[in-house]
Amino acid sequence: MGIFEDSLDKAAANTATRPIPKSAGARVRFLVKQLKGSTRATAQLLGVSQRTVERYLTGRIKQPRPELAARLEAEVRKRWQPRVRDRAMKQAATETGIVIETRARFGFTAAPGTTDDGRIRLITQHLPPVYAARLFDARTAGAEERQLRDIAAEGLQEQYFKDRGRRAEGLQVEFTDIDYVELDF
Repeated sequence: MGIFEDSLDKAAANTATRPIPKSAGARVRFLVKQLKGSTRATAQLLGVSQRTVERYLTGRIKQPRPELAARLEAEVRKRWQPRVRDRAMKQAATETGIVIETRARFGFTAAPGTTDDGRIRLITQHLPPVYAARLFDARTAGAEERQLRDIAAEGLQEQYFKDRGRRAEGLQVEFTDIDYVELDF
């Protein structure tokens, strides 16, 4: 997974209205239920044996190893409250938009005589719903990290650098050397 995919997952997980189950047994029960009662599928998902999953279900094992605990939490977060997540994404894509916070190198292709050297910038910018919809659609279609980055760069170009078309006509933004990206909707 790339930095934008991880940020989209994290933003979607932050829309949850209830906390995920706390105990390992409750998390395993949730995953088994999500995978239609299949302990075998749950075991394959977590990278453990089917018998280990059954032991968590019966309560014979209560404390997972740290790496298993991390996988277990990540898989539960991915599947937790899907309708709430979908509703929040739909609202972001149609009404509220998305907020992007990033620290990255931004360079420009602009008219001669302008400053186009890239430099590290910290930017927090609200992007309108059209960019949120494009990000979600591209992610659903299996877009690569580069395509997601290009959509975000276009949104930042239009909203931040061109000030919604009020300045810097013809400016093309290059979004590289990403330190971090956080999305919120």
